[in-house]
Amino acid sequence: MKDRLEKMLNVKILEIEELEDKIVVYVPEDQVRIAVGSGGAAVKAAELVIGKKIEVKGK
Repeated sequence: MKDRLEKMLNVKILEIEELEDKIVVYVPEDQVRIAVGSGGAAVKAAELVIGKKIEVKGK
């Protein structure tokens, strides 16, 4: 799943935390904006493919 998310969000993922209702993705601080995308478009698209809510956090 990590490789798939890295391609969809176009960033290096440091850590993934899978919770019951969502997935928390940790990326480098300077790449949070890239991972979220314009207006949250990248995250929304990844959520549709994965089927769970995705939260992006900087680390």
